[in-house]
This record gives sequence, C-alpha cells and structure tokens, in this order.
Amino acid sequence: MKKLSLLLSIFCFLNLSIMAQEKATLIYVGDPMCSWCYGFAPEISKALGELGESIDFQLLMGGLRPYNTETMADLEDFLLHHWEDVAKRSGQVFKYEILKDHSFVYDTEPASRAVVVVRDLQPESEFAFFKEVQKAFYAQNKNTHDVATYLPLCDQYGIDQEAFKKAFASEEYKEKTRDDFKLSGALGVRGFPSLVVKQGGEYFLIANGYTNSEMIVAGVKTMLAEAK
Repeated sequence: MKKLSLLLSIFCFLNLSIMAQEKATLIYVGDPMCSWCYGFAPEISKALGELGESIDFQLLMGGLRPYNTETMADLEDFLLHHWEDVAKRSGQVFKYEILKDHSFVYDTEPASRAVVVVRDLQPESEFAFFKEVQKAFYAQNKNTHDVATYLPLCDQYGIDQEAFKKAFASEEYKEKTRDDFKLSGALGVRGFPSLVVKQGGEYFLIANGYTNSEMIVAGVKTMLAEAK
C-alpha cells in the first residue's frame, strides 16, 4: 500500500507539472467569408510567424451569416461599403461583380464547413486552406456553395478529392461546423476577426476586429508574461 501511495503521489506531481507547463493557445475566431477576416489575413499570418513556437494556434469558425437566405444583390449596398473599407485599409484584392448576383445566397456555412473538413483530413493545411477560400471568394468571386470550388485547393494541398467531397456533403460535418459556431458563442465572441488566448482553463480576449501584427504580438506576449 505504501508503494502504491508513493506511485500515486509521483503521478500526481508529474501531472501537475505537465499542466503547469502546458503551452497557451491562440484561438483565431473568424469566418472565411468575413471581409475584415480577409483583410486581416496578412496581419495574423505575420504575427504567427513572429510568435513561432511560443504559443499553439487554433482556428475556430465563428459563423458570420450561417444559414442566411439573402442574396448578394440584397446586401450589395451594405457589403460594398465594408469591402471598400477593407480594401483601402489592408490592400487586399477584391472583385466586386458578385455583389450584383441575385442567385448567390450569402450563407457563410458552406465555406466554414469546407475548412472544418480540412481540419480533420489534413490539419496542418487548415489555416492555409482557410486563406485560399477567402481569396477564392473575394478575389475570384467563386461560388462557395459549390464543392467544385474547393477541389483545386484540395489538389494544391494534397487532399484527397473524394474524401473531401464525401465529408463536405455529410450531416456529420454540418454538425461539426455548427459546433464551432456554438463554441464561438460560448466564448462570448460577437465580432470577427477575434483573437482569444487560452491559458490553462481560462480565456482572454486580446483582439476584436482588424488589428495589425505588432499589436497582436504585443498583446500575446503581455498576456503570457502576466500568466507566469
């Protein structure tokens, strides 16, 4: 019994040590069809490059307008204003023809689902795929409801097309995508892009809305220093 108690004590000590050393996670809550997230792409990419191995990274689909039924033409005036602002501030390329499309429904769930599928099929490509979906929609006006839009990206990242198509059409991945939206809401995120740092069991909002890379890095480093 004494030997067992000693082993349990050692296990508990090692477990607590591992928990204490657990790396913080930077959670990026966004949507591939969010214009400000598209504009934010160069900034978050640069920040991640500077932060390197100091923090883990997680991408969470926030759900900008999931299950929306309005067309692009219905929202043209509203969206054009935002897109022009994002283009001016970020320098990202926009193609505006789709804003006059009366058939394209501005439902952001399918694009988000495509990213969630890649998260499972090839997690190391998730963020790069997310950014390519943004380009496909904003710079090329591709139809994000059509699975064919994503197949060239699958080839680009070495993802099996048939596996992607099967997952994209499945109820399982529709539910997984819905789970992302629910978690975003549970974190209290109300706008995109948002950055949340998870340290242990606590969550800290460090950015809400478009932010430059310098502010992101400074915010993360300050939070990590305070958490020590």
